[in-house]
Formats: sequence, structure tokens, C-alpha cells
Amino acid sequence: MGRLFDVRDTFTRMVLLNTSGVVYLLLAPRQTGVPVSGLQWTLAIAAFASGLLLHRRPPINLLVQTTLFAVALQTLEDATINQVGTAWTLGEMAVWSPSRRWLWGSVGLVASVYVVFHRSGSLTENLVGLCINLGLPVLIGTVVRTTHELGVQAERRLVSEQRAARADERSAIARELHDVVAHHVASMVLRVGVAQHVLPGLDPKVAAVFDDVHRTGTAALGDLRRLVAVLRDPEGVRGDAALTAIDPSALPAALDGAVETARRAGVIVEAEIDPEVGRLDAVRGLAVLRLTQEGLTNVAKHAGPSARARLRIVLTGDDLEWEVADDGGGQVRATPPGGGHGLTGMRERVEVLGGVLSAGPHGDGWRVATLLPGESQ
Repeated sequence: MGRLFDVRDTFTRMVLLNTSGVVYLLLAPRQTGVPVSGLQWTLAIAAFASGLLLHRRPPINLLVQTTLFAVALQTLEDATINQVGTAWTLGEMAVWSPSRRWLWGSVGLVASVYVVFHRSGSLTENLVGLCINLGLPVLIGTVVRTTHELGVQAERRLVSEQRAARADERSAIARELHDVVAHHVASMVLRVGVAQHVLPGLDPKVAAVFDDVHRTGTAALGDLRRLVAVLRDPEGVRGDAALTAIDPSALPAALDGAVETARRAGVIVEAEIDPEVGRLDAVRGLAVLRLTQEGLTNVAKHAGPSARARLRIVLTGDDLEWEVADDGGGQVRATPPGGGHGLTGMRERVEVLGGVLSAGPHGDGWRVATLLPGESQ
């Protein structure tokens, strides 16, 4: 029933109408005792064919159906099939018409044919028949069209409300990030900087750790500020590649930087990075960088600084194979409850690009891997 009153599904309505017409022609002789003539079948089949072939062109279909109706009124005693076909097409015009002029012009055309060629019956019968043939299809078509428009308006209102809710949620998250997280990170960076100046004669290794903490904290603060900008105004930063993507030519250096960061944390990283990653598109490039950063961070966090990790990024045609595996570092590695927030974020990022993230025990350690399909797939 839903498809019958779907504005776009004119074909289903025409099939139903034609089926009803065939049934009428087959049963009419039993009811009236008068056999269906060859001309009646010819006009009916022409009406059926027009309805099917021109169901997406209501104006042309109406002209054909009205012409067949005029011929039927002149030559047949029973013009029911062509009369119903014309009325139905008039209803489709009420659904389709881009303006009232189209609809009233169609009504005038059918009314003219009916008045000129319909000569039987009294004046009252003709007026009633004219009202039925014009009023009922226009009423049904208008109801179908109005229902569709109300549905579209309701859908747009729902989408607007959802967007507003998401905007409010983004603003709340942005406030929390700015007021809490960014404040603490900025304080940490400031204190490390002060410590570098007030503690003279530091051991070179300790000084290197301070430098690394200060550099990492500064980078994290910059990322937080950019993230807050994205949350507060996603439209305003949509064209900023620094926030939404990465320059492909800069990807190899960024991946090397992620590996070096993990090594400074004590993780022994064996990296196999395909030189061709520089030809990745910007979106997949950013995804690979974030996956690598998160994967190596998880190794340092869960397997410990003495762990060995293997990073593998290889392009096979347009597809990209990515993998981070570790040896466990001699520690017991349990599956995080619910997969962990890091794994959840990695999985969501991969699924957006059409891939599937696999994560689980691998020997004594842990393995996270995925295949990101090329744009052609």
C-alpha cells in the first residue's frame, strides 16, 4: 500500500490500473451479454501501453489518453477503459504538476473532450459524470502530493534537529577539551619548560627526556586546539587540509616521526614502510598516520618500554596493508574491556574508509591490522 501512494512509484500504479482494465474487459461480456469488440480491445491496449511507456511523462501520457478517450466516446458504446485511463492520468498530473497552470490546463482539456464528445444521457448525468471524472482524480492526486510534501518537510525538520543536537554536543565537548584537557596540558608544558631552565647541569639523558616531553606536549596542545576548532566550527575548517587530511608528500616523514617517538619511549620498532605511501590520497594518508600513532602508543602503554614492535605499511596495487604487532614485552596482555577507547576509534576510522580492523593476541604479544581498499573499490 505504501508503494501505491509513493509519488515516485508511478509504474506500480500503472501496472495495477492495467491489470484492473484487463480484468474488466474479460468480465464485461458476462455482465452485459455484449462481447468486447476488436476496436475496444485496440483502444484499451493502446491506453495500457501508453500508461506503461509514458508513466514518467504525465503531460504526454495525458494527451495520448485524452485522444483515445475522445475516439472511444465517438465510436464505442462502452468507453469505460479509456475514461478511467484518462481520469487516472489526470490524477498523476495532479501529483506531478510543477504549477497550478499545468493542473488547470489538464482539467480544462479533459473537460472539453467530455463536453464535446459525450452526447448520451441527461444534462444532470453528464454534469455528475464530469465532476467524478475530474474532481475525484484531482483530489486523490492532490492528497498523494500533499502527503509526500509533508513527509519531506518532517524529514528535513528531523535532520535539522539532529544537526542542532550534534552541534550542541560538539560545543559541549569543545568546552570540556578547552577548559580541562588543554589547560592541564598547557600547564604541564609550562612546568617542563621552567624545569629546563631552573635545573642546571642536568644529565644529558634527563635533558633529552625533558626536551622530548616538552616537544610532545607542545604538539599535543596544538592538536587539541585544532580539534577544538573543528568541534566548534566544522564548516569553517572543512577546507583546511591540516585539520582534516595530510599532504601525501609529507606522509613518509610523518610516519618516520611517529616511529621515532615510539623509539624515544623505549620501544624497539622494526618499520617496513613502503616508499609509495607518498602517493596515497590525503584522507587515507591521515588515517594511516593516526593508526600508526595509536598502534605504537598502545604498544608502549600495554607491552612496556622493553617491547619489540613491528610496523608494516605496504601498498598492493591501490590497496594498503597496515599492521602493528608486538612481542608482549614479557607482560600479560589482556583484552581491554569493550575493546578500549583507542581500538574503538581506530575501528571507526577504518570502517569509514571501507576497511575492517582486526585486533587480538598474536603469539606472546598483540597484533592490530587492516586493509584499506583503494578508491576504485
